[in-house]
Amino acid sequence: MKQYIKVDEWNIIEEGFIAGYNKISESIFSLGNGRMGQRGNFEETYSGETLQGSYVAGIYYPDKTRVGWWKNGYPEYFAKVLNAANWIGLEIRIDGVVLDLHDAAVSDFRRVLNMKEGYLERTFTATLSSGKQVAVKATRFCSIVDDEAGALRYSITPLNFDGEIEITSFIDGAVRNQDANYDEGFWDFVESSIHDNTAYLTLRTKKTGFEVCTGMLFHVYQQGRKLASAVTAVNKDKFVGGKVTVAATRNQETVIFKYAANQTSENHATEELLAACKKVVDKVAAKGFAKLKEEQLDAWAGKWQESDIVITGDAAAQQGIRFNIFQLNQTYTGEDARLNIGPKGFTGEKYGGSTYWDTEAYCIPFYLATADQQVARNLLVYRYNQLDKAIENAGKLGFNKGAALYPMVTMNGEECHNEWEITFEEIHRNAAIAFAIFNYIRYTGDVAYLAEYGLEVLIGISRFWAQRVNWSEARKQYVMLGVTGPNEYENNINNNWYTSTMATWCLQYTIESLAQVTDAIIRKTSFDAGTEVAQWQHIIDNMYYPEDAERGVFLQQDGYLDKEQILVKDLDPSQRPLNQKWSWDRILRSCFIKQADVLQGFYFLEDRFDMDTLRRNFDFYEPRTVHESSLSPCIHAILAAKLGDGERAYEFYLRTSRLDLDDYNNDTEDGLHITSMAGTWMSVVEGFAGMRVRDGQLQFTPFLPESWQSFAFSTRFRSNILKVEINKNRVVLENKEGGDVAVKVYEDTFVVKAGSVVQLNNRDLVK
Repeated sequence: MKQYIKVDEWNIIEEGFIAGYNKISESIFSLGNGRMGQRGNFEETYSGETLQGSYVAGIYYPDKTRVGWWKNGYPEYFAKVLNAANWIGLEIRIDGVVLDLHDAAVSDFRRVLNMKEGYLERTFTATLSSGKQVAVKATRFCSIVDDEAGALRYSITPLNFDGEIEITSFIDGAVRNQDANYDEGFWDFVESSIHDNTAYLTLRTKKTGFEVCTGMLFHVYQQGRKLASAVTAVNKDKFVGGKVTVAATRNQETVIFKYAANQTSENHATEELLAACKKVVDKVAAKGFAKLKEEQLDAWAGKWQESDIVITGDAAAQQGIRFNIFQLNQTYTGEDARLNIGPKGFTGEKYGGSTYWDTEAYCIPFYLATADQQVARNLLVYRYNQLDKAIENAGKLGFNKGAALYPMVTMNGEECHNEWEITFEEIHRNAAIAFAIFNYIRYTGDVAYLAEYGLEVLIGISRFWAQRVNWSEARKQYVMLGVTGPNEYENNINNNWYTSTMATWCLQYTIESLAQVTDAIIRKTSFDAGTEVAQWQHIIDNMYYPEDAERGVFLQQDGYLDKEQILVKDLDPSQRPLNQKWSWDRILRSCFIKQADVLQGFYFLEDRFDMDTLRRNFDFYEPRTVHESSLSPCIHAILAAKLGDGERAYEFYLRTSRLDLDDYNNDTEDGLHITSMAGTWMSVVEGFAGMRVRDGQLQFTPFLPESWQSFAFSTRFRSNILKVEINKNRVVLENKEGGDVAVKVYEDTFVVKAGSVVQLNNRDLVK
């Protein structure tokens, strides 16, 4: 764990340049606006260890699968969001010497991510090999107002010399993905143009044929005046820019303003890309940096009003939750149903930037409560639009008659994960998609979604489960063989309790939803209500679930108790994380759990189980869980909170909220854990505030972590926006928008009238 980021409630601050931590910081200081984003790379040259990364939403490449041996059903490719043209690039030469922080002596280095206003700022002093010193201040952002554009301001001040500064402002499209399976380039050159202080570069992806036009315009100022310096065109392989040379005077600031845009063939005809890009670049340049930054501040103020969680008394906890919310809002805005949420967002290349079950299991609750209902609906429609592909995916594995297996990893609905124990066996992802439909309707009351989209998906998923189980003559029950549960430290196991439980829940929910069936759905799906429902009900009534009656716990899978039962607390800390220290064989034979598995089922289906059952299972599985998945601590935090275990709930919350800031799992350099950041929000709202929806009513069972004085958040619920504050003395509910609404706090129901505030005395909130 690394704790070099300064604690501040609204800022992420790095003081002093640690080259060995640079890739970690590049992830932490990432920027985005839902359409495009980039790692926190330096604008100027840096020849040290770095992952240069700029990404454009929806643009991907099907990188050929690389495996040691092929199995029938393997996807032919792993889809990857591409490292796109770098638009922030500046080459700065001081009297012929390149400004490079890898070679220069660096002092007074400070990097600040201003989360409140949505920009990144960096200052430093560099002493070059020539002995000349310069002070630099760089500020940039990806605009969420003009979401196809970004802007930067970069100033250089000579401290001990007069001389020349040569500035090359460029777009570099000669980039490669660090995670390319065969180290190939994924872009082909289409066209470029350079005129004076502007440059445009259009590239086309190999195979998929996406085109992206990246454009830039730059100005150089001294003493508040724009210089009319001659610009020399720079045009190399997939690299375009302009070079100017200016006279530099000691203690006189030279300022570079750079405006850029990305336009894609997803949104414009290819013949219109260049014109569309020029239009956006001209628009943002005409506004100017100060105006753009002011608009950025106002837009972020609106986002924070919707989604902020305010914690008093614990600055580290406050910084953690705001960092998570900030990155979620940078990654996905919900304005385009073709887009989804990659596990790394715009912060790195691991996991390919593709869609996983994380979206449905973790992100849906965040967007239900903090954004317009249409945002969460778009995430569900994304899966509906890929139903045909899910049926096709199941067909490749031998399933038929409309059975649908949603992919573990996808860009376009086609499975593109290439590890057999995941691709073929981690089938519980189907259940997360079905649960998201249930969760969306439960929260919004939008029952019409079932008939419009949801029921077709549920039927396809249920058909898959009905074919995936088989009847065991030995047990006289149905079993589920050869699966991988959420705990990926177990592969090819039989009767994973979570997978089997969620499968029968899906069947039951589909049966209950059939009241919404229409003739159109019957025709489209060839649905045979009598035969199929009878089969599904037989599976529900006769499913086998592993259980240990003596301990009173559900077993993660058959044979789990055959493993040597060692607790995490007894592990040598030097052996952690296991996935970086142990062989895979040793991990598979151990009892250690990567992430919530049985407990994931308790989170989803909590109303099925009483508190004693939850406590027994939590106390059994939590000590065996190493939390080496980012998706794990938040589930444990929510369940610990429900059990009234404030100490452990807070411990898990802090771990999930500061997972990347403190590099808990030694992997932040690969990119941030964006989807699990929604779990951090869940830890507070569903954990400490105990927010649930039952029988169409919003409910809270709150408590206050011991170190907190209070916490507050706003939540949308159907037509209402409620502000909730929990402090040591009372629970405060304010109805900020909508009509009168009934809210249950603990066991009592209160009507919070439109525009009113209700204050309730607490019930021993601190635990």
